[in-house]
Amino acid sequence: MDLLGMAGRRPWLPMVVCCSTRDELDAVCSAVSNISYISVTPLYSDLAEAERALVLDRFRHTTMKWNQKAAVQSGDEGDEKEDQKSHMIVATDACLPLLSSGESPISSSVLINYELPTKKETYTRRMATCLASDGIVINMVVGGEVVTLKSIEESSSLVIAEMPINVSFCIASLKAMFSKLAEKLVVG
Repeated sequence: MDLLGMAGRRPWLPMVVCCSTRDELDAVCSAVSNISYISVTPLYSDLAEAERALVLDRFRHTTMKWNQKAAVQSGDEGDEKEDQKSHMIVATDACLPLLSSGESPISSSVLINYELPTKKETYTRRMATCLASDGIVINMVVGGEVVTLKSIEESSSLVIAEMPINVSFCIASLKAMFSKLAEKLVVG
C-alpha cells in the first residue's frame, strides 16, 4: 500500500494491476478504494461488453491526458478533483484486451503484477496489452515465485531488476523514476 500511496499521488497516473483470480481482484480493489487520490475500477470478466468498453475508453482517455503532459503542465484550476486522481484498473488475465481480435492495448504507465503469472506467455501478454513502451513493471513476488520470475526472465530475454525488500528505499527509487518520467514529459 505504501508503494501505491506514493505512485498514486501523481495526477492522472494510469496504472493497471493484474491479478490471477477474482478473489485477488476484489481484495486489491477493497484495499485501494480507501486511498482518496486513486480512482480504482475493477475490470470483471462478466461485465457487459458496453460497460467493459466504457471502462477501457475512460482509462485510455486518462492515458492520453498523462501523455499530453497534462499531469505536469496543467494550470487549469477548473479541473475537478476526480479528474486529477490517479486512475487504476484492476483486472484478471481473462479481462485483458485481445490484441489478436483488434482491441487496442491499454498502454498504462505502470503495470503491477499483483501475483506473478506462472507462464511466460501470460507475463508477456500482460506487458503487451497493459504497458506503454516507456512504462514500468512492478512484480509483487513472494517466496517460491522467485524461481518463476527467473524462469520468465531467462526464457523471454528480459532483464528484470530486483527491488530491495526495504519499502522506503523502493519508494525513494520510484519517486526518482517518476521525476525523471515527468521531466521527459516536459522536455519531450
